[in-house]
Amino acid sequence: MDVPLYDSLDGQIVLVTGATRGIGKAIADGLVDLDATVYAGARDTGDIAATDRQAIELDVTDDDGMVAAVDRIEREQGRLDVLVNNAGVMDSREPLDEMPTDVIDHTLDTNLRGAVLMTKYALPLLLAEEGGRVVTMASGLGAITESQSGGTPAYRISKTGVNGLTKYLDGEYAADGLIANSVCPGYVQTDMTEGSAPRTPEKGAETPVWLARFRPDAPSGRFWRDRAEIEW
Repeated sequence: MDVPLYDSLDGQIVLVTGATRGIGKAIADGLVDLDATVYAGARDTGDIAATDRQAIELDVTDDDGMVAAVDRIEREQGRLDVLVNNAGVMDSREPLDEMPTDVIDHTLDTNLRGAVLMTKYALPLLLAEEGGRVVTMASGLGAITESQSGGTPAYRISKTGVNGLTKYLDGEYAADGLIANSVCPGYVQTDMTEGSAPRTPEKGAETPVWLARFRPDAPSGRFWRDRAEIEW
């Protein structure tokens, strides 16, 4: 698809949640390579060793911490151009009738509630200039157009939910210049997949980084994989 893109993100400010390892770190790496000023979210900022990004304390299950992170970015930069909602966890993989309630709560709290509230707190900065972007990591496991059998109910439901967040953001704020998209990175080698996946984190990061480059007249409210639109 021929999409209008920024060749460089020089002068733009990006916040990536869950940026210490895996896809999140690879996304942060890719955005740094595009000359963005990257705030790399981490529950422990000591886990961010690279000096070419700003380590920022951020736990998406901590409301006060999310507010503090946005406040710091506003204080230091006065703007935010891109939010990448990457932080997430896998559930314990049983079917719903066997899954412990605390596992369900933790999965939804991190993957869905965290993305919704992180976006809520970031919206005033994202809407201050036309073309603010929200890129949210979803999954084909949450696609409602496909069978969702096979366990991992809390994870699947959380990813269906973040696709709903993307559609809502597009419907509510597109007229204000916001661009919101969801992305399935594919089956990637992360802690979640326990080393069984064929894709590297760098491959999984390619489309999220591409979405972060969207110009104000680029598509919004869509679900992507490998730079192509896919069904919800």
